Parts: sequence; C-alpha cells; structure tokens
Amino acid sequence: MNSENPMREIVIDKVVINIGVGEGGEKLKKAEKVIEILTGRKPVETIAKTTIRDFNIRKRQPIGTKVTLRKKDAEEFLKKALWVKNSKLPQYSFDVNGNLSFGIRDYTSFPNIKYDPEIGIFGFDVNVKFKRKGGQRVQEREIGFKKIPQRHRIKREEVIEFMKKNFGIEILEVK
Repeated sequence: MNSENPMREIVIDKVVINIGVGEGGEKLKKAEKVIEILTGRKPVETIAKTTIRDFNIRKRQPIGTKVTLRKKDAEEFLKKALWVKNSKLPQYSFDVNGNLSFGIRDYTSFPNIKYDPEIGIFGFDVNVKFKRKGGQRVQEREIGFKKIPQRHRIKREEVIEFMKKNFGIEILEVK
C-alpha cells in the first residue's frame, strides 16, 4: 500500500494559450483564428489595463487573445505543445510556485497544421497551472478564505518531477 497521501498528488489545473498582438483590428482577428485552429475553442480578447503612450496602447483597448483549456483538453494540447518543443524545456520555464510557461514561435510547427498566407505567422505563449488533487478551494472561496499552508503548496522541484514522469520531458540547464 502506498503511504503517500492521494490528496497531495499533483494534477494539471489549466492550460492557457495566449497571443499578445498589442493592437486591435485585423491582426487581432487573425490571432483569434490561429487559437481557434489550434484548440477548436472560441478565444476571448484580452484588454489593456493601463495606457502606455510609447506603445500606442490605450486603457480598455483589446490587445490580445487567449483561451483556457482544462482536464483532458488541457493534457492533449500540452502533449502536442511539448512535441513541438522536442520534449525539452529550460529550467527557467518553471517558477517558484510550480507553474510552467513557455513560448512557441510558429503555430505551423504543430502536427497537421498548414501555413495559411491570409493569416501569416504567429507565435504564442503556453502557461500551465498545477494544483494538488486535494484542491485549492480554501484559497479561492469568498467566505472563510484561508491561505494555503506551506506544506501543501507546490514547489518547482515537484512540478519538474511530475513533468518528467508523466510527459517524459528533458530539463535543460541554462546558465
């Protein structure tokens, strides 16, 4: 019998695919089409929170698009994305809170996706949030909110081991 607590097991909470284009209009519509081709889901627009004059961005202006995948869809997309990266990720892709983020330069690198001259070339970010099987509900509820205790938080090393075991990735030591 395994003495490990099953509620402390790490699982994928969600995978967020994000394309930031910095402007609205035609370029944003093309980015939305790319995400729809990759995931089969309708993306939502991301809105600028502040005005940045140097980049010609105004507050509440649409500047990007994203989609969130959960459960089996998230796992399947992550497998494809890791295949594009040759199952190799640099160590700095993992943060101290046990999340994973990496970028893919060209959406046509995915299997069975062809280049469309009307769309062009778009890169995107993949962000993966992990949680314990026991959940993070205590942290997310409105009534009776509590902090997650230190022993229940996910660490970088635990996520790296989870990814090696479940997805067979190789961690690159970058200096």
